[in-house]
Amino acid sequence: MSDPNPPEQPSFNQPAGSDPTTPIPSSQPASPGPGAPGAPGAAGAPVGGSTPPPPPPVAPTGGPSGMSSIPDPTREGAGFFTALFDFSFTNFVTPILVRFVYLLATVALVASWLIFVFAGFANSVGTGLAALILGPIFVIIYLAVIRMTLEFYLSVVRMSEDIHKRLPQA
Repeated sequence: MSDPNPPEQPSFNQPAGSDPTTPIPSSQPASPGPGAPGAPGAAGAPVGGSTPPPPPPVAPTGGPSGMSSIPDPTREGAGFFTALFDFSFTNFVTPILVRFVYLLATVALVASWLIFVFAGFANSVGTGLAALILGPIFVIIYLAVIRMTLEFYLSVVRMSEDIHKRLPQA
């Protein structure tokens, strides 16, 4: 059963200078659908000559320099060899290396699991089945531990970068 008088819907036509994410309730009752009796205009046509609201303004990202607080992998510091041989430690190598290390860890864990499966089946069918069934569980656990460790290292480096950006240079 549908309610013949639907509840009032919020209007998303925002007055100038208001927050575009907060709906403002309309003082007009909800209009019936385009096919309903008394529906104004055609479907999708603006009512009363009003135009649809403009898109919400895009908020500037980051701090005073316009830098984004969300790291962009394409703009993360210098290149690998520049960061690796930076003896003043102004560029960090961790954000660059963490992806590669995680990829290597994933490949190494899957390869070792496959080796255990083949070695298990070479030993006996029961050992091979155990490695085949239980192996992915251990691979996922080890991969999660590696991922958490790498995320910890990366978060420490990013905190250090943020602190150095906010401190006045002496």
